[in-house]
Amino acid sequence: MGEKSKKTKATKTSAKKEFAKGDLAVYPAHGVGCIESIESKEINGQNMDFYMMKIVENGMVIMIPTSNVESVGLREVIPETEVNEVYKVMKGKAQNTDNQTWNRRYREYMDKIKTGSIYDVAEVFRDLFQLKLEKDLSFGERKLLDTAQNLLVQELSTAKDLDEKAMMQEIENLFH
Repeated sequence: MGEKSKKTKATKTSAKKEFAKGDLAVYPAHGVGCIESIESKEINGQNMDFYMMKIVENGMVIMIPTSNVESVGLREVIPETEVNEVYKVMKGKAQNTDNQTWNRRYREYMDKIKTGSIYDVAEVFRDLFQLKLEKDLSFGERKLLDTAQNLLVQELSTAKDLDEKAMMQEIENLFH
C-alpha cells in the first residue's frame, strides 16, 4: 500500500493544477481570487480555454489561459497548516539592505512580489515593516509595504478562515 500512495503523490505534484468554478486561487501580485467560470474563446483561429478569475479585493476579472497556469504562477491558497511557516518568515530578521539604493531595493521587492510566493511576499513585508521602524520609507516603499500587507492579509485570512481585520491584528501581534 505504501508503494501506491508514493506514486499518487509523485503524480499529483508533477500534474498541472486544474481549478474548477468556485475555487479560490492566488494570482501573483493581485492576490486571492475566485474562479467564476471556465470559458472557451477563439483566439487567432484557435479555441482556447480560460479561467475567468475575479480578484476578491477589487473585483477585477482576469482571463487566464488554462494552459498557462504554471507560467503565470496561479496557485492554490496555502493550507492553514502552512500559516505558521509564513509567520516564521515574518518574525525573522530583516535582510540587511542598508548598502543598497532605495530603487534597487524597490526592484528586488517588486520581483519578489511578482513570484506569487507567499513566503517572498512575507519577506518583503518583514523587511519594509522593520525598515519603517528605523526611518521614513519612500513613497514607493510605502506602496510596496501596503501591497505586501494586502496580499498577506488576503491569503492568510482565507487560509485561516478569519476576517481580514482579525488577520491584520494577528499579524501586528507578531511584531510586539
